[in-house]
Amino acid sequence: MLTDFYAQRPQWSPDPDDALLEHATIHVPRDYADPDGERIEIALSRRRATAPTRRRGILLGVNGGPGGDWGAGRRLPDTYAGTPLHEVYDLIGFDPRGTGASTNLLAEVTVPEAAFDSRPPDALFAQLAEDMRLREEACARAGGELRRHISTPNTARDLDVIRGVLGEEKLNFVGYAYGAYVGAVYGTLFPARLDRSVLDSCVHPDWTWREQFLWQGDAVRRNVERWAEWTAARHLHFGLGGTPEKVFARVEDVVVRLDGLGQGPRLRTLFDGAVGNRAADRGQWAELGSLVGELGKAAAAGDAEACRRLLHEQGTWRPDDSEGSLRCGVLEAITLEHAWPADLEVYYRDMREFRERYPYGYGVLRAQPWVGAFRAFQPAEPPVVPVRDGYPVGLVVQADGDPMDHYAGGVAMAERLGHHLLTVEDSGEHEVYVLGSNPYVDAVVHRYLVDGELPAPRATCPGRTPRPDIAADPA
Repeated sequence: MLTDFYAQRPQWSPDPDDALLEHATIHVPRDYADPDGERIEIALSRRRATAPTRRRGILLGVNGGPGGDWGAGRRLPDTYAGTPLHEVYDLIGFDPRGTGASTNLLAEVTVPEAAFDSRPPDALFAQLAEDMRLREEACARAGGELRRHISTPNTARDLDVIRGVLGEEKLNFVGYAYGAYVGAVYGTLFPARLDRSVLDSCVHPDWTWREQFLWQGDAVRRNVERWAEWTAARHLHFGLGGTPEKVFARVEDVVVRLDGLGQGPRLRTLFDGAVGNRAADRGQWAELGSLVGELGKAAAAGDAEACRRLLHEQGTWRPDDSEGSLRCGVLEAITLEHAWPADLEVYYRDMREFRERYPYGYGVLRAQPWVGAFRAFQPAEPPVVPVRDGYPVGLVVQADGDPMDHYAGGVAMAERLGHHLLTVEDSGEHEVYVLGSNPYVDAVVHRYLVDGELPAPRATCPGRTPRPDIAADPA
């Protein structure tokens, strides 16, 4: 019976390296529709409130992924240690089902055959799709029946079991990115059990996972456009052109020259990644402007080695996916909660558009076929549509230039739930509160979670990193 799970009393053990941190393990149903069936384990951590006379309950955090950022959930309370939160809350972390020290959902590693290419030619499309078909088969082989039960609603139900076994009437919640969606679903399913809640860097409550991916291309492009406007206003400093159109033309000229070096797509792909990723961080705008100029000169001189040196710090996409024989399979399971198009021509059409308009920051990867095109299982239940009916008004935090979770998602989530919205202005920050070390955001959210003081319904604050202090050209 489900009540048996709520009646558990966890046995806490001290962390060998941290006397203030405790660990425990509880059991939850693999399938909440069959509570007498298979059980899985959920690993917990706890840091008790440092001011017991002011204690107001427990605070749980869920990070992104989707699916828990590869098992970092139990470490999330460490981030809040030493903050005002730690004074009044028992900080509870957990590895969401499928991740970390909880029962794992595994997938076999498959190494893609298609080259990593930010602007793949049509001739590569079929291989990209085949790589994803094989990836889904590898997820199915290792994940088995458990895959159907690694879902957002079940993670929300696990949250409530955690609340129950800790003997708490309500819980307080902070969720980041995908974790913000978990919090919205928890409030929908258990409105009487949710007190204060912060949803940071939200997914859009009305978008499928495919739409979430596609809109990342637009979010990245908006940051690049802002950077191009800023750089154009400083043509005397950077020499990239006095209009945004001319700056974009210089960027594309570098793309052509890198392609002409005969090194394959890697250098050009790294450059596309650098343009998108660095444009999100206002503090790197000057570095990006200089990079475009220096790469252009090196590529024009045919100096491939100099281009490699200039791009050596730029990373690629999830390198861990190709290491070892098994990996975490939660990302695929969660993103397959929604149906994906089975017609590959839908993806190919979008890839052609993204190749032209959204190549920066690896935008084309958001449009290419995903494992959902070959989904090997049917979800156990439909996605939960978030609503707020019976729990207090909370707070949404969203940067207006978030490159991962589009700003429109935070606005829509705040409107859907009637939450207050704190917009981080002129910022490409993602997962901002505490994790991003933004003192303006931290002060506002601390006041809410500790003292119950919400900001204005539509409030703003600065980003952590201002634009570089380089004067614009004289008018």
